[in-house]
Amino acid sequence: MSKIAFIFPGQGSQSVGMGKQLADLYPEVADYFKRADVKLGTSLSSLIFEGPQEQLTLTANTQPALLTTSVAIYEKFKQSGIVPDYVAGHSLGEYTALVASEAISFEDGVYAVRKRGEFMEEAVPAGQGAMAAVLGMEAELLDKVCSSVSQEGYPVQLANLNCPGQIVISGSAKGVEIASIRAKENGAKRVIPLEVSGPFHSSLMKPAAEKLRQTLESIEIKEAKVPLIANVNASPVTNSMEIKDLLIEQLYSPVRWQQSVEKMVEYGVDTFVEIGPGKVLSGLVKKVDRSLKAFAVYDEESLQLAIQSLKGGSE
Repeated sequence: MSKIAFIFPGQGSQSVGMGKQLADLYPEVADYFKRADVKLGTSLSSLIFEGPQEQLTLTANTQPALLTTSVAIYEKFKQSGIVPDYVAGHSLGEYTALVASEAISFEDGVYAVRKRGEFMEEAVPAGQGAMAAVLGMEAELLDKVCSSVSQEGYPVQLANLNCPGQIVISGSAKGVEIASIRAKENGAKRVIPLEVSGPFHSSLMKPAAEKLRQTLESIEIKEAKVPLIANVNASPVTNSMEIKDLLIEQLYSPVRWQQSVEKMVEYGVDTFVEIGPGKVLSGLVKKVDRSLKAFAVYDEESLQLAIQSLKGGSE
């Protein structure tokens, strides 16, 4: 019996106008954007639908915007009656996955990721941290490079293990710069600096993690109804206390995305449905294993296609 996982995108998948087509078509989708506006006391929906892009890209805006859009699309997809065996999300997407598995309410989720975005922006002054994607290098060798640079006093570490040959490093601006040069010297095909507002998933995020702990203490986290494959350890979790601890740890730990996909495959998952803007995660799934089925659901056409394919049993 084949199993299915719902996966939810993280920062980088946002774009102005995301979710608008479905919100215009379905009142139940539009309702989520209104609820987010009420919860945050600001017109997040007009920023999502109309921009400007520079404002939407600010971490404190991007995170609630992506969660809102993804949950709204998920709500529509859920009406198809297709249910997941597992859920997972990339970094911020982990919160969306927890809303989908009913561990966190939508309102609490929007509030938590708004605060998370603010804490992440405050943790390291602009320009002092950086991230870069390293292509075509083994994780073990890159980890050694980062460790030696960190020992020299310039913190840098593996941040996202996305798929074979695609790893993101994160840390101090100088650390990332030195590690990027050494990665190339050690055989990396390419190193691409990322346009981000901070060194996410690095030890420099520990001050943000402490503040996030207080925010997560203030909301209700329940047992997850669908097991979440957590970023931190690529293992299934349903326990509410464990979920909270992993969300805090996630801020300064690597996102083990490749291992998460491999773990779900190990558990019998052969179909992945990415729900939310873009197609980043469904693309990564295919890079982990070409034989897997992967759908991206982000507008009316892709929604109907995925439902027909999954219900009809066809590709």
